[in-house]
Amino acid sequence: MLAASRRLDLSGATQKIRVALLSDAATQRLVPILRALFARHGVSAEIYEAPFDAIELEVHDRNSGLYQFQPQFVVLLNSVQALRANFLRPGTDATAFAEQTANRMTRIWDAIQTNLPAPLIQSNFVLPYERFFGNFDWKVPESFYATVAALNLRVAENARSRGSVLIQDIEGVASWLGRRQWFEDRFWDSAKYFCALDSLPYVADNLVRIITASLGRVVKCVVVDLDNTLWGGVIGDDGVDGIQISAHGDGEAFYRMQLYLRALKQRGIVLAVCSKNEMTNAMLPFEKHREMILRREDFAVFVANWNDKAVNIRQIQETLNIGLDAMVFLDDNPFERNLVRELVPGVMVPELPEDPADYVRVISELNLFETTAFSAEDAERTKMYQAEAQRREEQAAFASVDDFLLSLDMRITVAKFDSFHLPRISQLMQRSNQFNLTTRRLSEIECKALMENHQWLPLYAKLADRLSDHGLISVVTVEALEEELAIRDWLMSCRVLGRGVEGFLMNRVLEHAQQLGLSRVTAKFIPTAKNGMVKDFFRQFGFVKIAEDANGEVRWSITTSEYLPWRTLMRPAESTELPSSLR
Repeated sequence: MLAASRRLDLSGATQKIRVALLSDAATQRLVPILRALFARHGVSAEIYEAPFDAIELEVHDRNSGLYQFQPQFVVLLNSVQALRANFLRPGTDATAFAEQTANRMTRIWDAIQTNLPAPLIQSNFVLPYERFFGNFDWKVPESFYATVAALNLRVAENARSRGSVLIQDIEGVASWLGRRQWFEDRFWDSAKYFCALDSLPYVADNLVRIITASLGRVVKCVVVDLDNTLWGGVIGDDGVDGIQISAHGDGEAFYRMQLYLRALKQRGIVLAVCSKNEMTNAMLPFEKHREMILRREDFAVFVANWNDKAVNIRQIQETLNIGLDAMVFLDDNPFERNLVRELVPGVMVPELPEDPADYVRVISELNLFETTAFSAEDAERTKMYQAEAQRREEQAAFASVDDFLLSLDMRITVAKFDSFHLPRISQLMQRSNQFNLTTRRLSEIECKALMENHQWLPLYAKLADRLSDHGLISVVTVEALEEELAIRDWLMSCRVLGRGVEGFLMNRVLEHAQQLGLSRVTAKFIPTAKNGMVKDFFRQFGFVKIAEDANGEVRWSITTSEYLPWRTLMRPAESTELPSSLR
């Protein structure tokens, strides 16, 4: 990794970010590895490395290098070695130590967020190897081991009430690698290195995955094979009674795999089937086998035929309308895995082990499902995609698209940002790629700042119809300037394309401009590798292109009085905290 950091090629980087790293340990060996790993993800990272053990000095000095750097992410990396030195100091009150340390950490968070609208990534502490009471340490709350465990819990609890504070689970990394290999006391004594050098890439990778997830690079769908992946055996040859799937015995590995996939589905990952099988055979275990954990309704898309899997995966991707790089394909067959890697680049294809007992462990070790938020909409995502499939089937029976849309009885809610919806708003801003005009990745604290700024009108939209509730599906923010209303953000879930949400919101934006007496509305389109579908979005509403630079960034404008209201086929459901013109 260090060698890779010396020959970085950032010519293909699609994103640039600024990361500030503050630590009570030496980080000079960590920073080059971070840059190299970011580069592998197509990210050019500029990293501010604060002076050694100067976290509070940097945070409480408004003229410090931290605030001059204006980072997009702030990383706070704390070592248990430095904690040990404070804990074992004579006169320390062991009982109050965890609470005092946690309070000091939260004061640091609050100080940073008072001055910077950036997400914070706070490490927890690796449990120490010293157990002064042996196993009895757990029963002595004043022991160092028990204190560190209690402190980790306190830090996590405090972070839950702060949406822009994320936890880097360093204890989890060290436990997985083994604390015996993690600690290297001679390096701490001589150079204050955080851990053994061989462990640094794992620390860096863990951090990079958190930040890239915050940038919208998340897995949205797991596409899974059936035979010898979800169950043992071949359903077409062995029949329902012959396949292996059970809570105990030979089929337990597949039972555990299904439990794992169901848990992913419950946290918002969409499941899809891609199997070479007759559809009737593929469906039998889901309908007839009593030990099956997953059922047909757990899958948003179910494809079973004799086409090659690369073709079928592209069909699944088009059905779900997500990026290929948001998909993971799980298959026991090396030929199928290699075929998909070659023909569908972008899809993540883990190398599954030969023994099914190791499937879940290997997949978990890859940490493919990093996320920075969880909302009620996540838990309902599969139902939303299934309802969308039903809509498509029904649409074929109508003479026109308008007749079909009217039959849906669509109800839209447009409201100003509020504290309750901020987590979902920020999540949508972090994850939306295709229908996103500027692709600004705003954290929850940045969204809150817009909510409190009277010059801005930050709006979210929720959509429901007779088949399902889509939840919060769009965000539009506008800023009132001296003579114009500037559209700063416009993004929408691709699940609701073609419904008229865009027109409904544009009508509201122009009404707001007229209410404020502003003569024009302006907007920008900033191109990325994924948002080409909306490059001419504003043209359909009568906007005129007024400038375009060498990078493809386009500025649009429309005179307020010339705007023709867009015809929509939905009705307002409710609206709160909006100017009277938008109600």
